[in-house]
Amino acid sequence: MRFASVRAHARPYILLAGAAFLITPAFAAPRYWTLVWADEFDGPAGRAPDPGKWAYDTGADGWGNDELENYTDTHDNSYLDGAGHLVIESRQPAPGQYTSARLKTQGKYAVEYGRIEARMKIPAGQGMWPAFWMLGVDIDTVDWPRSGEIDIMENIGREPSTIHGTLHGPDYFDGDGISQSYSLPAGQRFADDYHIFGIEWSHESIQFQVDGQPYFTVTRASVPPGDSWVFSHPFFLLLNVAVGGSWPGNPDATTVFPQKMLVDYVRIYQHRPRMHKQDE
Repeated sequence: MRFASVRAHARPYILLAGAAFLITPAFAAPRYWTLVWADEFDGPAGRAPDPGKWAYDTGADGWGNDELENYTDTHDNSYLDGAGHLVIESRQPAPGQYTSARLKTQGKYAVEYGRIEARMKIPAGQGMWPAFWMLGVDIDTVDWPRSGEIDIMENIGREPSTIHGTLHGPDYFDGDGISQSYSLPAGQRFADDYHIFGIEWSHESIQFQVDGQPYFTVTRASVPPGDSWVFSHPFFLLLNVAVGGSWPGNPDATTVFPQKMLVDYVRIYQHRPRMHKQDE
């Protein structure tokens, strides 16, 4: 995004996927975790997302990826639908012009380690680029990619059945990000239903999950020798829908606007001790 991700040639890593980790049901509260922060997006239709939790990136400078959208903080591009969802809506107000929204918790909330997840229904169409991701809080002092970037979920419209999870650091960024993809079976599309996209993040590893099922784990020890592990400090969250860019390509005649990403919730958990049998 300024910091985001040309993934066309990202390095694929398959590292300890699912090994020694608790697999939780897709729609159940995680066991042995305590909820420490959440937004359930409850509120009247048309209301802006909670300003105590979310800020905005705005502007139309391409964000380092040749994107086409102008990010705004208006209700045209981000609002509550009254049914418990945040809507990020990408629009085409005129031919070749696009607006969308990019929300962030920067300056309002940051997390170091835990289980971070969002239940979302993503848009579809050539040139669409929805994402749920994280940046290190030190980005304004050390810049990207030294701050680190955790892409919990990215999708590009030409791959409707596939999402990507990626890490970026000072030695592995842009097309060399440490990345793996996850695809739904039998040609199902992520845009057709809600899915939970999340990570379990510790001092030593980051595990990527879809609907509670691990599909990719990167450990501190598995990062190539000489590369830096920059995931041992607080990160803030981002939700956005980009339009166009060097990775997804631009919209074409098949792309329909407006496009909407619906976010049912964002939740952050941290470990609680397993003390008594009744906790099980």
